[in-house]
Amino acid sequence: MDRLFLDANVLFSAAYREGAGVARLWELPNAILVTSEFAIEEARRNLSEGDQIERLNALVAALEITTAGSLGERLRGDIELPEKDWPILGGAVGAGATHLITGDVKHFGPHYGQKLLGVLVLSPAAYLRSGSEP
Repeated sequence: MDRLFLDANVLFSAAYREGAGVARLWELPNAILVTSEFAIEEARRNLSEGDQIERLNALVAALEITTAGSLGERLRGDIELPEKDWPILGGAVGAGATHLITGDVKHFGPHYGQKLLGVLVLSPAAYLRSGSEP
């Protein structure tokens, strides 16, 4: 069974509007969805409407929540990421995630399809296309 760590932008996109396509991740029978408090708070900061916050809260209720992970310089190796994205990758590694699901094309896009510290980085669409959906 896959353990999917959801980045803040995935949470944001799923909560932004009713029926968002990315919300299909919550329907996957063979996946455990995980995120961190760090990602939840980032998504919450960027949502402005009350109904969006309500959707976020409902979505988060179905997730396994972990703390943001911290990865020292030695563990980071030659992986290039902005400092603000390390807690996301660290959270995924710390949660034992098989996949990091992120829509952050600017920072994680160059790593799509690659394993970073044992975690496969994919966009939501790529994961859903991979045949892992119902």
